[in-house]
Amino acid sequence: MGMTEEQKKELRLKERLARVRRIEITAQRLVNEQLSGRYHSVFKGRGMSFDEVRPYTPGDEPRTIDWNVSARTGEVFVKRFTEERELNVLILADASLSMDFGLSAADFRTGGGIVKEELTKQGLAAQIGAAIALSAQRNNDRVGLLVFGADVQTFIPPKKGRQHALRVIREILEMRYAGAPTDLAGALSYMGRIMKRRAAVFILSDFLSADFEERLRVSTRRHDVHGFVIRDPIEQELFPAGVLTMQDLETGELKAVHTGRQFLERYRKTKQEEDLALEQVFKRLKVPYTRFSTGAAYDRPLAGHFARLKGKTL
Repeated sequence: MGMTEEQKKELRLKERLARVRRIEITAQRLVNEQLSGRYHSVFKGRGMSFDEVRPYTPGDEPRTIDWNVSARTGEVFVKRFTEERELNVLILADASLSMDFGLSAADFRTGGGIVKEELTKQGLAAQIGAAIALSAQRNNDRVGLLVFGADVQTFIPPKKGRQHALRVIREILEMRYAGAPTDLAGALSYMGRIMKRRAAVFILSDFLSADFEERLRVSTRRHDVHGFVIRDPIEQELFPAGVLTMQDLETGELKAVHTGRQFLERYRKTKQEEDLALEQVFKRLKVPYTRFSTGAAYDRPLAGHFARLKGKTL
């Protein structure tokens, strides 16, 4: 006798919860063994936040003069800053249709040994986001989440505490595909309107989005932005397979192509040029970035990202 719809629904819920719990455990192990100290060494600095204005006294730094208040009152006032005690961490997770791709498998270390797992780019982004959220929570920082695709789907403001961090993790693991084409510029613009305090911003995306450089430039003026580029090996370098029908996940367009030598060479060259252009954007804006692949475990690249930034403070 088959299951009822209610029983099927309950089974799916149990499977999702088991998956969420398993990824939480994997991320927690990575944080405990590799990330916690490296994350803390990078983000131990809290920066300074505006507190109030006070009258100017001889010896004050001229750069701290608040010209708006001074002009309004007729007296010279300077801005007073206090040291921030917590860091805001915001995870920008790309849930666009192009992230729904993954034909490779990677080995992940679990309590029961090595497990081979096939992940989409979005699934990999979710696991990286979970590790970042737990690292922030361990560092007593506030962590939040912004899920975007064709537009902003979810926003969870940064807060402290383990329960809040677990909420962020569950939301990122359960995020639904959020349309196309990817509007990274729109997500950054939204972030600029709502995030008034300085934050460490981690963009988890394949960055297959048009015209986002200027909004990224604006974001780097206020926030410390990190680019986590997530790709699948198959989409980077195709293999000979005769005539294939390929679909652009962002536009839905279907096209039959012959994967002969000339086509593969043109495809490889195009992908290399796209990668180089993205790399140049990050370098122009001084955005630290790391590449991740669905065909490899993410623990070493993630730990390496923080290791390269050791000594940097916000």
